[in-house]
Amino acid sequence: MNAQNTPVHIRLWHREFWQMALANLLLSMSVYILYPLLPQCLEDNGHFTAVETGGAMAVFALGLFLFGPFCSFLVQHYRRNKVCLWSIVIMAACLGVLWYLFDGGWPSATFPLVMLLRLVQGATFGLAQMILSSTLVIDTCESYLRTEANHSMSWFGRFALSLGPLAGLFATRHFHMPVPDVLWMAVGCALFAFLLIRMVKFPFRAPSDHVTLFSTDRFWLGSGFILFVNLLLISVAVGMVLALATTIDFYAGIMVGYLFALLACRFVFRDAELKSEVVSGLILFLAALLLLMVRPTASSDFIAAALIGIAIGLIGSRFLLFFIKLSRHCQRGTSQSTYMLAWESGIALGVGITYALPASRYTTSLTISLILVSLAMLIYNLYTHRWFEHHKNR
Repeated sequence: MNAQNTPVHIRLWHREFWQMALANLLLSMSVYILYPLLPQCLEDNGHFTAVETGGAMAVFALGLFLFGPFCSFLVQHYRRNKVCLWSIVIMAACLGVLWYLFDGGWPSATFPLVMLLRLVQGATFGLAQMILSSTLVIDTCESYLRTEANHSMSWFGRFALSLGPLAGLFATRHFHMPVPDVLWMAVGCALFAFLLIRMVKFPFRAPSDHVTLFSTDRFWLGSGFILFVNLLLISVAVGMVLALATTIDFYAGIMVGYLFALLACRFVFRDAELKSEVVSGLILFLAALLLLMVRPTASSDFIAAALIGIAIGLIGSRFLLFFIKLSRHCQRGTSQSTYMLAWESGIALGVGITYALPASRYTTSLTISLILVSLAMLIYNLYTHRWFEHHKNR
């Protein structure tokens, strides 16, 4: 039953949903814009070693999990949109402090301080994403539109994986912006997301009684552990490849791949066998890695990036639906958070692992990525898909 103060939206793409989708895009961009450029700040301005740089990038993954057990308590005892907004503000503040450190305002950007800032940034981003994807989006659409809403929101987050680095690299290469100043672009994206969410009117929800401080609700779908591990292997490989990508053409190629993936989901895989999307995506990912290893040229890099874009689009879309179908009643938000954790933590870990490797990291990173994707395909074909078919609930 709709309460008197609850808006009814017959269509999904109304003004408030557009604001939420764009907020998700900008919030994700504020994270991804740092991946090709923050390590340069750490090494050049902070004089960090390779291992310290990799650790500072990877600790973001640990932060994603910190506030998860408290997510249900926070959204039940406080206005959920306010908790999301405060998380974004703290995240933006961490980015501002990082800029202050690397722009000469601090005598030395110490490794423990940078690790702490990155940890808090990951924790606040994780909490904001959990509330945004598992609660606020659901509040802005009708129940029969929720799967489509989750699917669409995930695509906006996926677009950020290309648009974020593109924006940062374009600013430094074409407008000659100092690399530390790109942190202000990340702050701007986060604050713009804050404004978009702030302008949405959310229905009032009465606080629930007897909500425990620690809970897996809205945080961790225990029954999805197999899917989590399988997706984590893939996302770590994605992160390792992204850490090697420092050209505008590469990220433009990923965006081209996304467009092909959208068309493929709509026309090619519409009536195909259920496992075909993931298998096809993994095959394309393997082909892209082999192309990068065998023919490292500008044209081959663009083609490989497009193949990776198609792979990410196909695999990400299907795994998201797998998590939704695996969840029970009232666990949709929990499934979204678990999917987000597998994806975001894997990318952060992959980026960190690559930067922690020695100077000759190109071949080593691609080799490890090739092993991870091959292992993910083997596990998926031999076990994960059959296991999912027997345990899905929708």
